[in-house]
Amino acid sequence: MVDSLGRFTAFFLRLTLAAIIWLVTAVNCKARAERQFVKKNSYKWYAAGDVNAFFGLMLDNIAGLVLAVGLLVGQFQFPVDFALRYMVPGTALGVLAGDLMFFLLAIRLAKQENRSDVTAMPLGLDTPSTIGMVLFVVGPAFQSALGSGLSEHDAAMSAWHIGICGIFLTGIIKILMATGSGWIRKVFPRAGLLGSLAAIALVLIAFTQLEKLSANPIVGLSSLVIVLVTLIARNKLPFQIPGAFVAVLLGSVVGYMLQGSDHFWGTTFTPHVETTKLAWLPTEWLTVFRFEWIHSFGASLAYLPYVLPFAIATVIGGIDCAESAASAGDDFHTPTVIGIEGVATLFAALCGGVIQTTPYIGHPAYKAMGGRAAYTLATAIFVGGAGLVGYFSVLFRWIPEAAILPILIFIGIEITAQSFHATPRRHYAAVAIACLPALAKLVAIYIGQYIGWLAKNFPETLAAMPGFMSGMTLRINVLAGGFILTSLIWASATAKIIDRKFFTASIFFALAGILVLFGVMHSPLAGDQMFITTDIWRETEVNIVEPGESGLKKDQVLSKSEFEKIPKFDTAIVNEKTYFTDEQRSTTINFAIAYLVMSALLFLLGYFMQGKTTVINSDEQFEKLQ
Repeated sequence: MVDSLGRFTAFFLRLTLAAIIWLVTAVNCKARAERQFVKKNSYKWYAAGDVNAFFGLMLDNIAGLVLAVGLLVGQFQFPVDFALRYMVPGTALGVLAGDLMFFLLAIRLAKQENRSDVTAMPLGLDTPSTIGMVLFVVGPAFQSALGSGLSEHDAAMSAWHIGICGIFLTGIIKILMATGSGWIRKVFPRAGLLGSLAAIALVLIAFTQLEKLSANPIVGLSSLVIVLVTLIARNKLPFQIPGAFVAVLLGSVVGYMLQGSDHFWGTTFTPHVETTKLAWLPTEWLTVFRFEWIHSFGASLAYLPYVLPFAIATVIGGIDCAESAASAGDDFHTPTVIGIEGVATLFAALCGGVIQTTPYIGHPAYKAMGGRAAYTLATAIFVGGAGLVGYFSVLFRWIPEAAILPILIFIGIEITAQSFHATPRRHYAAVAIACLPALAKLVAIYIGQYIGWLAKNFPETLAAMPGFMSGMTLRINVLAGGFILTSLIWASATAKIIDRKFFTASIFFALAGILVLFGVMHSPLAGDQMFITTDIWRETEVNIVEPGESGLKKDQVLSKSEFEKIPKFDTAIVNEKTYFTDEQRSTTINFAIAYLVMSALLFLLGYFMQGKTTVINSDEQFEKLQ
């Protein structure tokens, strides 16, 4: 098996290098090729702009892989060799499958419309769900497994299986939602669809990477200034050298110069980084085809509150990406785009991937670069080879993390800017309000890390936390729970209120009130767990471990009030299961009532203002209002 895989991956590497060399050679010979071989109106699926577009899309995906592995190792002390050999190959194969399908879709659209300037839809690893899957699914699953007594390797295997199940469910959800993607596009205003993306991009992508970059600012900011000059300001470098490539190269050179200074002169410019082993020709990921991960579906359901919102968010993002591409002149069939996204995600899961793929919102940027379809083909081959052949481990080992983080910061800024640019001016406030739940999530993440550190190292300090601190922590966590859907509903309702469509806004808030009662939004439980509505009023249950002199039976379960009526109940050893504390119950009910009150008020306003106010249909109409 290893020999055959080695021959295959060696061939794959040669194919990758040959494809890149061929692409560069083809671009240099473009004029001659057009004169000799290209017919009028035939599709030129490669162009000079594909080189820059390739480096941009490829580095986005490599940055996503670096982010996933870096977060797992840095935040959860996950074994890096396991991540490189088990998780990365399947994740990379998802990118390979998706970009190949988008490459073929671009060729089909060009033939259907008899055009020569179609730009393929870019696809890659979804950065928000990369962060979400690591911080809220794979990482916590790993720590939970360690806490249950498993070895590091077995705990990593358990977390991997749970991650596969989560991505498998995500792929199924996407495929099912593909047929209804047009309906979603009609129901939710653009401010809602893009506002939730902007919230994730600015807060959870750009800021979190900026915070990590500050650990190595000389390297990171050196790379960032090139990103600002080339990718943000769109200045062209001499000889058409890709800006993303130069940014990473410069950051890496500066990083190694500083490391040399630290080594020879004893300076402390760069943080210490553990050297990782190279993972050439990994075969461990092939154990995914034993399908042992299927047995982890039950355990993965506990993480569904995270998996489901991110799946919906990428569908919504994919819908908007299709609309963004249409506005740039390439009108891809939206259900097909979402279907490809779902199939690629499902393929990644079946190969052991733990990060979902998604269309990138930067299609107009790649089109502006002059890209056609070759850049997605080259990205598919390079990223797929990085996982199968294992040269991603070389990139992960030798490229300083701070050199690649500015690419992620650019992605966050660009998505935010695109969100405002593509939204009607009158709805800017709706996009802004969508960022508030994401800010709550950001604060909750850092508070959670601090509380987790206290619980591990100073439990007595945590137990002595003042009441107002625990109350504030609960409120922040409740605001952060299901923040993607909260951002979507808040922004959509605000946009409808601006347009004087009060009845529609009322429906959005009524929906929010219902979702609160199931924990889809504002869940007060640990890990944003969803729940059945009846659990809100469910009494604490007592499980009898040792009956003592109470006369009860071992493993008997009864409510706490019933238990305390039993004679000598205090002699029993029990485990208690509390579904909701009084404060959690009160908070959940209050939020549900608050949304229903908002819905009722908007309904009444719509009823009494019928015929007295005019529906706003344009920015100019809104801007004339006093």
